[in-house]
Amino acid sequence: MPYPEIRPRRLRRNAAVRRLAAETRVAPAELVVPMFVKEGLTEPRAVASLPGVLQHSRDSLRKAAVEAVQAGVGGIMLFGVPATRDETGSGGLDPDGILNVAIRDVIAEVGDATVVMSDLCLDEFTSHGHCGLLTPDGGVDNDATLAAYAEMAVAQADAGVHVVGPSGMMDGQVGVVRRALDAAGHQDVSVLAYAVKYASAFYGPFRDAVESALEGDRRTYQQDPANLRESLREVELDVAEGADMVMVKPALPYLDVVSAVRAAVDVPVAAYQVSGEYAMVEAAAANGWIDRERTMLETLTSIRRAGAQIILTYWAVEAAQMLRERY
Repeated sequence: MPYPEIRPRRLRRNAAVRRLAAETRVAPAELVVPMFVKEGLTEPRAVASLPGVLQHSRDSLRKAAVEAVQAGVGGIMLFGVPATRDETGSGGLDPDGILNVAIRDVIAEVGDATVVMSDLCLDEFTSHGHCGLLTPDGGVDNDATLAAYAEMAVAQADAGVHVVGPSGMMDGQVGVVRRALDAAGHQDVSVLAYAVKYASAFYGPFRDAVESALEGDRRTYQQDPANLRESLREVELDVAEGADMVMVKPALPYLDVVSAVRAAVDVPVAAYQVSGEYAMVEAAAANGWIDRERTMLETLTSIRRAGAQIILTYWAVEAAQMLRERY
């Protein structure tokens, strides 16, 4: 037989063969769309650094939730943007605060047709922008913050949320939240632990979306981008404390971490394709430097290939629509 005897290109000869032989697929049900709702808005407002992403009014949020369900996305992650903030982030604990109201709105609109998730953190609600309560010297008080997280988790569960996402990277947060939910009769509410959340430069546009008031940085509680073994320790602790799912954030700069976490645990692994990842692609595509749709799907496929079976992405609805047409 003439050389070469083995011809892998046979499995690439056309789109149908490539589709049949594909090792990794992204399904719409694996995508979760983050959504922002701002208190007091009567019309949705564009986020300048996140093209195509909106701060929603309560009405537009309900409509967007229906659109997401119709596209087949697996879930919606809700973030609240309050009209006022204070030192303790009390708006996040208030049953009538914007995030808890939004949870009730979305649950009333879509019910169990998709998984309704909520960010469980104080940073959107504090006047200083940190994820927890501050000590007199300006540090973040881990254990005082845990008590606030417990109360916040119950408020979100009372509003009807399916999954809470403790994202503040406080030591012990998953265990405290789990116990608080159980004690309040919310044993069926799941915990998606932000187990691996790096102190990343990729969060900038998100902070525009939530109008963050952050002073300083979060390096005393979010993880050092240089560390992998530390991430596996964090994941192990969160699973032991009762996490139903664990998440790595950001996604693309940390695909090695996603893969290592997938190998280490037997619970579902999520990854958050954060605002900076999204904005870079959108900016390059707007300048004609890359093919936007191909890049979108390639990034999602790479995250899925690394081992994340749940992907939070601002492209979730659009990508779900494209994937349904393709497959």
